[in-house]
Amino acid sequence: MSLVKKFLNPKNDVAFKKIFGTEKNQDILITMLNAVLKKQLHKPIKEVQFLSPIQEPEALAKKQSIVDVLCKDEDGCQYVIEMQLANAKGFQERAQYYACKAFISQMKEGQAYENLKEVIFLAFCSFPIFKHKKHYKSEHITIDKKTGEHDLDKLSFTFIDLIKFDKTRSKAIEDLSLEEKFYYFLHHGSTIDEGSLRTLIGQDVVIKNAFKALERYAWTDDELCRYEQELKRVRDNQACLSFAQDQGVQKGIAEGRREGIAEGEERGRKERNQEIARELLILGIDDKTIITSTGLTRQWLGHLKNEIKENKS
Repeated sequence: MSLVKKFLNPKNDVAFKKIFGTEKNQDILITMLNAVLKKQLHKPIKEVQFLSPIQEPEALAKKQSIVDVLCKDEDGCQYVIEMQLANAKGFQERAQYYACKAFISQMKEGQAYENLKEVIFLAFCSFPIFKHKKHYKSEHITIDKKTGEHDLDKLSFTFIDLIKFDKTRSKAIEDLSLEEKFYYFLHHGSTIDEGSLRTLIGQDVVIKNAFKALERYAWTDDELCRYEQELKRVRDNQACLSFAQDQGVQKGIAEGRREGIAEGEERGRKERNQEIARELLILGIDDKTIITSTGLTRQWLGHLKNEIKENKS
């Protein structure tokens, strides 16, 4: 069975935005949202307007955030759409932050609160975001604990675990619903074989167009360059984390022999986190992400920055 080599990876940040975040492919986005969020939508989406994915802070001292795709439909409902490859610490909190940021950004001077529109957060995750849940699709709303009423209805969250979808899928490709075809496309889009490709597309023009958007020859040199840079960034981060973790384990074992297992493991963890932070600083990762990922203090981060500067000079 020969593999189709011409398709790029739709889970790549650059590719994901090209497929779901451009005017040219907005029919793909609309069809996907209608299929995945059909139970949450008051009515099918007919058109979307793309908004800036850069969520500006309310004050200069606050954090700027960037989402993969941000858009709104004809009724003003906003959709925050993310493709998440790794289980970064605090992702669930970040999801709520992004949704709240989109919600409050609607508020203009003199506007009434009752005019604020709904915000739906949708994330496709290439990792088990909720390990204890059996189903791959997890939908979250705010309800009254006693009555089950959905009075606070402006924010909702949907998470799709692509790994769990693939592991629990019992249907043959030809029996997949349109919604499930999008999940299959995201998980297998770059490695699908020719026979499965024909079966998956079937009569679905939008799925066919999604694959067309993934074809390497349809990308400009600049787009391919950004795609490769994103691949390199992800690989470098994974390599740095893996290397630092391995080094930390080895140091922890060595220290454990001399100082006791518990003390050695703790020291190994600290050295591992410092090594991770050092590599992430070199890659240009922001301070807050590094602190959240490693547990280091800002003071320690300052020391590491000074070390890096001294080594460069």
